Order: sequence, then C-alpha cells, then structure tokens
Amino acid sequence: MTPPPESLQAQGVTHWSSRRLADWLRRTGKITVSHDSISRLWRKFCLQPHRTEGFKFSTDPMLEAKVGDVVGLYLEPPENAVVVCVDEKSQIQALDRARPVLPMRPGIPGRQTHDYIRHGTTTLFAALEIATGTVTDACYPRHRRGEFLKFLKKVAAAYPGQELHIVGDNYATHKHADVRKWLRRPENQRITLHFVPTSCSWLNLVECFSSVITRQAIRRGTFTSVKELIAAIGAFIDSWNDHPRPFAWAKDADEVLAKIERAKTKTNALTHH
Repeated sequence: MTPPPESLQAQGVTHWSSRRLADWLRRTGKITVSHDSISRLWRKFCLQPHRTEGFKFSTDPMLEAKVGDVVGLYLEPPENAVVVCVDEKSQIQALDRARPVLPMRPGIPGRQTHDYIRHGTTTLFAALEIATGTVTDACYPRHRRGEFLKFLKKVAAAYPGQELHIVGDNYATHKHADVRKWLRRPENQRITLHFVPTSCSWLNLVECFSSVITRQAIRRGTFTSVKELIAAIGAFIDSWNDHPRPFAWAKDADEVLAKIERAKTKTNALTHH
C-alpha cells in the first residue's frame, strides 16, 4: 500500500524514485515491495513522478477580445498592411569560459568548464514580420521606455508609408505616456499597437524566434565582451534574414479559447480532487 502524501512529505524528500520509495516502505515496516513493482504500478496508472509541468492562467478581463484581435491579425491580416510581433529579450549575458571550450571528438562530446567570467549584458529588441519571417533588431543596454520608443521608430522606418500593426505584451513601457504621445502624431496614425492578454506571452509569435536564437546563437556561445555578443547576435539575424522562415499560426480564436478553457477545467478538477 502506498503511504499517504503527507507521510512522504514528512521525510523532507520532494522527488521520489521507485528505488527510494521501495526502500522507505521497507525501512518503515509498511510493506515489502520491489522497485520494479512500483514502476509497473506507476505505468499502469500513467503516473510520472519524474515530470512536472507549470501552469498559469490569464486573469485578463479582456481575454476573449485580445485573443480574437491578435489571432485575427495572424490569420487574416488587413489588406496591404504589415503585421509584426515585438519583444525584448533582456539580460543576455556575455559569458566567457575560464578555459577554452574543447571541441567534440568521435565518441566524446564537446566540453566546457563550469567556471565563467561575466562581461556585462545587453537587451535584444526584435520585431518579427509574420508574413515573411524577417526580423528587425536592435541591442540596447537597458529596456526602458526610451529604448522601446527608439526601437519603435526603427521598426516604423523599416516599413515607411505602410499601415503597420505591432503585437506586443503588457510590459509597462509598451503603454507609457511617451509611447502613446508618439503614436498620436499625424505621421504615426498608420501604426497600431495590439496587446496579447496577460500571462499569454506564448501568443506572441516573436517568442518562437527568441527560442531559436537562444538555442542556436547564445546559450552555448562564449563572448569576451558585450560588443562581441552583440556582433554575434547581429550576424545570426543577418543570416536568418537572408533566408527567413515565417512561423505559421494554425488555430483560430475559438480553438485557442476552447483549449484555454479545457486546461482551466482540468486543472481545477485536479486541484479540488
């Protein structure tokens, strides 16, 4: 018989393997059972103690309207208009390993020391055009309203005279009075900001590009200065723009909202079980 959760938690252990659980059951005299039997029982009931998943649901009162607005831009953008998604990737560290990275060899993976030297940070601002996959970028030391407004001006200059729809998250600088004032200028009436619901950053397609550049150009890189880091980011994006790949959005707003509701219902049921 499996001990109740409170008995397990009392042991101060937060991750139980089948071997650890079998040993604890034997030592406490509750039952003698092999770890293989425990594993079979877990498989029978589709239990995976080694896995955890996080969840966070939006409490945005405008959830449905914002989902419909953003997804509508993805699936049916206005005629003769450009839709871009913007985001900041802050605190990108220029990390240099204490010793040179050893390249991989047959049968031996690449090796690097755990020790590293920090040479500072930068913030990448990126605007992904959903139709083509091209990226407009800039790196700034900070990500305040001044930097965001400067980047907006760069994005606007990249699409002169065109109707421009910009999708972003709910970061306070995106809604600052200085930004709203700039958008009210006659020459900027062609530009409209759209915001994804709170806690729905996954709805912003530029997050896909952010994941790609993190995996392929930043995470395993070594940089002796912020300048070198920025140059590497710029080189990657230049190469990306030579052969851009758009990220296709497939689900309509009703499907997205239905999936969110199913997840809420399932989680609430588990919480009150």
